[in-house]
Amino acid sequence: MATTKSRISPKQKAAAVIIAMGAENASQVYKYMREDEVEELTYEIARLYRLEAEDLEQILSDFYGLCLTQKVITEGGLDYAKNVLEKAFGNQTAANLLDRVTRSLRTKAFEFVRKADSKNLMAIIQNEHPQTIALILSYARPDQASTVISELPKEKRIDVVERIAKMDRTSPEIIKNVERVLERKFDSVVSIDYTEIGGVNYIADIMNQVDRGTEKYIFDELTRRDPKLADDIRKRMFVFEDITTLDNMSIQRFIREVDSKDIVIALKGANPEVAEAFFANMSQRMGETIRSDMEYLHNVRIRDVDEAQQRIVAIIRKLEEDGELVISKGGKDDIIA
Repeated sequence: MATTKSRISPKQKAAAVIIAMGAENASQVYKYMREDEVEELTYEIARLYRLEAEDLEQILSDFYGLCLTQKVITEGGLDYAKNVLEKAFGNQTAANLLDRVTRSLRTKAFEFVRKADSKNLMAIIQNEHPQTIALILSYARPDQASTVISELPKEKRIDVVERIAKMDRTSPEIIKNVERVLERKFDSVVSIDYTEIGGVNYIADIMNQVDRGTEKYIFDELTRRDPKLADDIRKRMFVFEDITTLDNMSIQRFIREVDSKDIVIALKGANPEVAEAFFANMSQRMGETIRSDMEYLHNVRIRDVDEAQQRIVAIIRKLEEDGELVISKGGKDDIIA
């Protein structure tokens, strides 16, 4: 599925869909939205003066794909939806649609956890069994889970990561038992459905957000314990070293967005292949400046290198979300030149 031009934000895309519906249908949609959402969307509609026909067509096509995906999942389940979508859109687009929709269809179990402060969540669950922590974090937001995992004792981190990655389905009874225990600490009661939770894709989301030091430690330990699982997780992630897998246009695109100071610091701790990927896609003048700054940069802390690399990766992921570059995860993405 093609992407619309990067100048069109997700909010503008939502506004375009509402406009295309017409006033009567749009008013019906508004009834299901919060006041702040209505206000924000109305603001975007008012600002959207002009939209090229091809952009509108692509936005509506994408919206239709998401609606169809949710419908076939609801009516026939994931396997049925996968079969229908692959026939309609092809394997890669079907996989992307399924991933986007299944995330939004997650059960509301442990909703109070997702609303909790990460520090409070850590204080409450840190002494629980790794399997219990894994279950709870499977329902947490990835940013919450990454914070908690980073603060767990090192050995416990690996247990929790491994259990989340290997988690498939959990019965309502088990979830209810865990929630009853937490009920004394969280003043909330939620509804539960039989659902897929955790898994390799989810732990990859978490690992994408932990700090580089934690990421390296977890992968070092997990590789020793379960090399195949570690490899499966890595294939679903994008880390700094994966920059070498990007095409030249993508590298040139993200370099334009990155602070040159971050490039200097990040490359001080990068392997030669990654450094070469950067320099091969810079102007000669920029390359000379970066090399000169690196030469005079001394006593750089590993933490500073990790943080600079993480900021660069965050920019790459954001550009991918906006459709401005393509990350080939696990070497299996189908790309049309």
